[in-house]
Amino acid sequence: MFVPVQTKDGQQLMPMHAARARKLVKRGEATPYWSNGVYCMRLNKEPSDRDTQEVVVGVDPGSKKEGFTVKSASHTYLNIQADAHSGVGKKVAKRRELRRSRRSRKCPNRKNRTNRLANEERIPAGTRARWDWKLRILNWLSKVYPVTHVCVEDIKARTIERAKKWNTSFSPLEVGKRWFYTEIRKRWELRTLQGWQTQEIRDRLGLKKSSDKMSETFDAHCVDSYCLAYHTVGGSGVPDNTDLMYVSPIPIKRRELHRQQEAKGGKRSRVGGTVLGQGLVKNTLIRHVKYGLTRLAGVNAKGLFSIYSLGNKRLTTGAKRSDFRVLTRLNFYYRSGHSSPT
Repeated sequence: MFVPVQTKDGQQLMPMHAARARKLVKRGEATPYWSNGVYCMRLNKEPSDRDTQEVVVGVDPGSKKEGFTVKSASHTYLNIQADAHSGVGKKVAKRRELRRSRRSRKCPNRKNRTNRLANEERIPAGTRARWDWKLRILNWLSKVYPVTHVCVEDIKARTIERAKKWNTSFSPLEVGKRWFYTEIRKRWELRTLQGWQTQEIRDRLGLKKSSDKMSETFDAHCVDSYCLAYHTVGGSGVPDNTDLMYVSPIPIKRRELHRQQEAKGGKRSRVGGTVLGQGLVKNTLIRHVKYGLTRLAGVNAKGLFSIYSLGNKRLTTGAKRSDFRVLTRLNFYYRSGHSSPT
């Protein structure tokens, strides 16, 4: 196991072996901390060397599951299997439907107006959320590891005959992919491979891919992201780390004007929101005296809090404010095989 290392001024160094990290923490020369389930270390003194090697993130996009691998020429540091971000397009359509229905009732509504985005180059909300989710993971990884390259398996939309501009101008997949590549080039060096090229690398290394795309195994998606990373920085060709970390988007319930289904008497109560009161918000990582690391999920009329496990399992609905300590906001759900090297 290798522990990500950060200097006092925030520069990411090459990960350090766990045994050496334990010694530095024990001597007080480093301070441990957690970054979304990854055990990291911040140096309390000036490092002897700030040079870093090339570190690449291999990205295997998918419609349901996606794979990310952080690798250098010497070691594989992290494998992530992520759930794809979906459902935003349906929520936007439902919001439009509710807004239009309010115009025929006596309730707050926005007047109809012309489409201000007509003939403007833009990315649909669902497409933007799907590809921005990948970019958020890359931004997080770059805060933990000294990432220099990103290698993505290039995917293409279905071709329609006699429609030459379909793939590049109208396909949500192609529009989102182009935006994703543009954002990557702003921070890292981008490399892409076709699906058949990834297969050739996998066959040459003697690796097999699982036919069950929904399984939570290294062979499902991370085997391809590993091949993409290996193609960029090289190495032994034998995965030295096949442990997985599982992440998924947090389904935040945004504030709505009122519930979609009216109650008795034709009344619709308000619903949603992330503010819990007492300066707290939903999806905050906390440390409970009984349940340990958990997250806030809600609050009732009595001022008692609902807390869930990091795997999205409800633990209690009666937690008191004095029973937990606030740590930080969560960017996504995670279940990690990583553990503290103590």
